[in-house]
Amino acid sequence: MISVDDAKAIIKSCTIKAPVVNVPLSEALGLHLAENIYAEYDIPAFAQSSMDGYALKFSDLRELEIAGEMQAGATEPQRMEQHQASRIFTGAPLPEGADTVIMQEKVRVENGTLLLLDEELEVGTNVRPIGAEAKKGQLAMHAGTYLSPAAIGFLASIGRIQVPVHQPMRVTIILTGNELQEPGKPLEFGQVYESNSVMLMAALQQAKVKKVEVLKSIDELDQLISVLQTALSQSDIVLLTGGVSVGDYDFVVAAASACGIKQQFHRIRQKPGKPLFFGTKNDQLIFGLPGNPSSVLTCFYEYVLPALSASRQLSREVTAIKACITHPYRKRQGLTHFLKASYRDGMVTLLSAQESFRLHSFAQANALIVLKEEQTEVSAGEMVDVHLLPL
Repeated sequence: MISVDDAKAIIKSCTIKAPVVNVPLSEALGLHLAENIYAEYDIPAFAQSSMDGYALKFSDLRELEIAGEMQAGATEPQRMEQHQASRIFTGAPLPEGADTVIMQEKVRVENGTLLLLDEELEVGTNVRPIGAEAKKGQLAMHAGTYLSPAAIGFLASIGRIQVPVHQPMRVTIILTGNELQEPGKPLEFGQVYESNSVMLMAALQQAKVKKVEVLKSIDELDQLISVLQTALSQSDIVLLTGGVSVGDYDFVVAAASACGIKQQFHRIRQKPGKPLFFGTKNDQLIFGLPGNPSSVLTCFYEYVLPALSASRQLSREVTAIKACITHPYRKRQGLTHFLKASYRDGMVTLLSAQESFRLHSFAQANALIVLKEEQTEVSAGEMVDVHLLPL
């Protein structure tokens, strides 16, 4: 067995940065920008009115003759002479010679003459300068930016139709186990409802992984080899659940070897999830997760999610902090414990039902308390390591 820190270091050393591809803005939601974006144009490319009103030259404040009109989308420039003002509408270019827009609510028009009623008017009021949104050649958006609807809208507003992102990861989940029954169907003797695939798909969806397939295998070596070969032919990451220990019907390690997967480690000094398997084939990552649901989810957050994030050059989505534990806890030396917990306002509370087969407490958790191998006890009020879950 190896330590938690050694296991994470090995995974990090094996994680390959996903290649950069260009995708249409319509497909970019939820992804992260892979490269810096520089503006190709000044946006706006002309001084633009932000109000319906009248364009004028600030140094020429007086009763002004109204001459001309500028609408949004005007295709011809207009020049405004001294002592003149021009009717203008939101989004329209300012006439040449104008530098200020007065709101239509703050003027009076008499016989074609504009009377100004705004005593607080300043030069440049209600004008969007050239390049106010983006200046040509300057950095418009940093690499790593999450492509939210607003980010996508901004990129469209500066003329982009495609954006560079790290190639989306393809993940296959392989379920092993003769005892698994699909939810919604009646349970026969010896069966349990299968929840790992639903849970992992939700966790992957939360991590913005869109290309996920689920395959199944009974506890039989030849079939598992066949299913694993299929997964390897279509995936960047393979997640197997169950069959990873050393029992008579645990075939993951043998199947991985038969498929040419190089074992990086098998078994970690931790609880839950001690029999975790990790292997590689070319640039592919293969995780053999334990079958118990709490072990599956803990190992996903602690090992799989960082690998997914690193492959796309993202920061870890599990945040490490220190917090004050509300109750004492004792454990044996030798294993790192990941304990389901509730964190709030600097305090963290250990939840009941810590067994690896129980998900009810995990459903209430927003954090994991991390107690190192060498620790044997913590007292109420002591500061402990906490990993905040990406909820």
